[in-house]
Amino acid sequence: MSITKEAELIGMQQASEAVAYTLKEMRNYAQVGMTTKELDNYGAKILSDFGAKSAPFLTYKFPGWTCISVNNEFCHGIPSDKRILKEGDLINIDVSAELNGFWSDNGGSFVLGEDVNGHQKLIDASKQILYKAINNIKGGVRISDIGHLIETEAKKRGFKVIKDLTGHGIGKSLHEAPGEIANYRDRFNKTRFKKNSVVAIETFISTISTYTATLKDGWTLVGDKGGFMAQHEHTIVVTDGSPIILTEMNEIWN
Repeated sequence: MSITKEAELIGMQQASEAVAYTLKEMRNYAQVGMTTKELDNYGAKILSDFGAKSAPFLTYKFPGWTCISVNNEFCHGIPSDKRILKEGDLINIDVSAELNGFWSDNGGSFVLGEDVNGHQKLIDASKQILYKAINNIKGGVRISDIGHLIETEAKKRGFKVIKDLTGHGIGKSLHEAPGEIANYRDRFNKTRFKKNSVVAIETFISTISTYTATLKDGWTLVGDKGGFMAQHEHTIVVTDGSPIILTEMNEIWN
């Protein structure tokens, strides 16, 4: 969507506060021995208290309030009573929701407890690259140039990017134009970021794979060649200068 009046900005700020606060609190709540379903239920309560509804459920009938992916799962992991969190797990939580007709999206990967499996370097890369990407976005910048920046920064750190997962426009629905904000230079994409537009910018930084494969559950994505992936995401408003980071409250950069 494009912000054309103050009421729209306020609406996006409120929806973004709901998802950002939920993500932050879920990350803080996660502990060894908990199931991903318990963690999802906790997030569901927070979103409900805001009056917000799960975006993946509303849009796709996803079987959970939030997406919780663990270790080799890249994204769209289904919360489960059978998945018990362990020390050193690489966890990704993606929280998107609708509130009063406005939609916002954010996500983040983190290590649970001590980094016994050595995932922190990947997570730090994803965070740092998202920060650099967002701070290079303003009206008129080519979307493909931001993709090139993300992939270049990933390669510098010894990582790859996932090419079939992308950021996207958002606002009046979960996915809007621009439909694909890729993590690499898509030379066919001539689109530029537009001032006042709302977009969800997300990194997909991986150790081995560059594409995903879907598990038998029909939702969960893993790497086509295996490995691990870290994702971090903010919903922003594009300006002529520094973007407005609507989901900054999630503290994924802290």
